[in-house]
Amino acid sequence: MSLEEMKDLCVDEKCLRPETSEVGGILMTKLMSDNWDKIWNFQARPDDLLIAAYVKSGTTWTQEIVDMIQNDGDLQKCQRANTFNRQPFIEWTRPPLIKSGLDLANKMPSPRTLKTHLPVQMLPPSFWKENSKIIYVARNAKDCLVSSYHFSRMNKLMPDPGSWEEYVETFKAGKVLWGSWYNHVKGWWDAKDQHRILYLFYEDMKEDPKREIQKILKFLEKDVPEDILNKIIHHTSFDVMRQNPMANYTGLPSSIMDHSISPFMRRGMPGDWKNYFTVAQNEAFEADYAQKMAGSRLTFRTEI
Repeated sequence: MSLEEMKDLCVDEKCLRPETSEVGGILMTKLMSDNWDKIWNFQARPDDLLIAAYVKSGTTWTQEIVDMIQNDGDLQKCQRANTFNRQPFIEWTRPPLIKSGLDLANKMPSPRTLKTHLPVQMLPPSFWKENSKIIYVARNAKDCLVSSYHFSRMNKLMPDPGSWEEYVETFKAGKVLWGSWYNHVKGWWDAKDQHRILYLFYEDMKEDPKREIQKILKFLEKDVPEDILNKIIHHTSFDVMRQNPMANYTGLPSSIMDHSISPFMRRGMPGDWKNYFTVAQNEAFEADYAQKMAGSRLTFRTEI
């Protein structure tokens, strides 16, 4: 489908926000829940690499890093297509606007790099059976909440977030797509010692991208020369990526993603939550957070 056809379609349909439905207590779009049997039965391969994260936790950033590593820093190869076509989003579909991630993945030759926002218990079991490698990226809850709120405002393929005050409560209750942030980060954390999972933190990646990219290189059993490593660091920096039309989603019409409301790549800096949370909201959030994360050894930094 051409961009012009997409624009016409969106004007006709007004790009309605998606209906939602739960699968196993996890909120999904109705299109995902209707397609759940196919998603659950997706056939992973032993040489697949899966990039997993809660929404707005650095998924696209990690996808670009991985693509540059796999292509030895060749910018032309990394510009071959949009992120969502290079690395299929396995559970996502919005026909005819966006192709089914499952269909893209099933047609793709090995080795494949795939993406998911699914919580660990909802991951298709073939990934465990085939022992596929998984990179999981986690970001602190407050910045995740702020970023998700703005993303939901600008992206008509997401449910309407409502007001800021409403969204804070919705997020805390886990009544957002892909479910509770708390359960998501803890579930994947608990799985990391039983499977081939590299668990990364967004804040660490911002603090020292070279160190974290070297972790990815080691996990992928790949070496690159120092000049290529520096090239990857530069071209996956926030300021460069936000200008990259193959990664910043500006190729989609504004009737789907309205970057005038909020750009897809908005701030990218830990601690932005301070610009949105009131003192009272922060105190209530901290109390709720302490309760939900009690007993977990998982810790996050809310600024660097």
